[in-house]
Amino acid sequence: MELSDIRKNIDIIDDQIATLYEQRMQLVAQVSEAKKQTGKAVNDPDRERKILLRVSEKVGEEKQVYLKRVFETIFETSKAYQTMNAEYRSEIGDKIQNALSKGELKFPVKAKVACQGVTGAYSGIAADKLFELADITYFKNFEGVFSAVEKGFCKYGVLPIENSSAGSVNQVYDLMKEHKFYIVRSVRLSISHNLIANKDAKKEDIKIIYSHEQALSQCKKYLEQFKNAEIIACSNTAVASKMVADSGRSDVAALSSRECADLYGLKLLETNVQDSDHNYTRFILIAKEMEFYEGANKISIMTTLPQNAPGSLNKLLAKFSNLGINLTKLESRPIVGSSFEFMFYFDFNCDIKQKGVQNLLCELDNSTEQFTFLGAYGEVL
Repeated sequence: MELSDIRKNIDIIDDQIATLYEQRMQLVAQVSEAKKQTGKAVNDPDRERKILLRVSEKVGEEKQVYLKRVFETIFETSKAYQTMNAEYRSEIGDKIQNALSKGELKFPVKAKVACQGVTGAYSGIAADKLFELADITYFKNFEGVFSAVEKGFCKYGVLPIENSSAGSVNQVYDLMKEHKFYIVRSVRLSISHNLIANKDAKKEDIKIIYSHEQALSQCKKYLEQFKNAEIIACSNTAVASKMVADSGRSDVAALSSRECADLYGLKLLETNVQDSDHNYTRFILIAKEMEFYEGANKISIMTTLPQNAPGSLNKLLAKFSNLGINLTKLESRPIVGSSFEFMFYFDFNCDIKQKGVQNLLCELDNSTEQFTFLGAYGEVL
């Protein structure tokens, strides 16, 4: 047969498949309604296994694996279709419904905000970008920021969550999970690091360089030229600047911002020393209560996956794909003290008011060993 004739026959079969798929999905809708009335879960692994075993007998052995993949896709789209119409409930789902009942809140102009570091820190710059009037109180470490929000001393906290060069700030993720706080907004800052020192300092005389570990990581290639200098990590780039100023020495320097150089009376020995010209850090605004402000179009979650379950990540990604959700971040990290178990971090763009999205979150809350809803929020660019 000619290729064109073969393709015509394939087209006929494809049309038949489409017609049968439509008929199947009509029945799936009936199944969804029946499950809704009985409270039965959408996911039914035993039923899927029986179907796979039955239909695999319809094809030759060499095609059975391929047919399995086809039916797994059918199962996932069917479950996604059911999810759109199901009534899922979970602890986090109830909290989301409670927050939604308050409506989309107007983001405040003025707020009391906790930041880590000292005056001049990037977190303070982020707070000023988030609020027209930010009443900022600085704390020594990230735990101090969480404590301030926990105790009600500050309504919000600003924390770095990831850098385009150095990656995620894992300590902040861990604290979010521990304290069960929520992200209510985020902001992306372009970060420019500079080598700054006291007025009489010279670059060739520098013996000690202070900065935050993330900044040191972002300037790793630049720092290679200081072969005889001691590189010391400290809690914050602004803290590093203050340490240099307080020392009065001409052989110490810091990697920090221009704002800190001006603030602490230091001079710029070299500017824009970060390894990448496209260096930005994303800061999150956290709150003790779940709140959805106008423009909330981004969701962040943390979750584990079933251990020793082949294809579990692929199946989870299919759930997002079938709902038309665009993932903007997928990252994994080993869980300390576990045997080859990972925590997965997801950011995705969607509307928390969508029923299918809420059902997906409820499903993950009910079906995974560890699940954390980090928040639905908008991002300031």
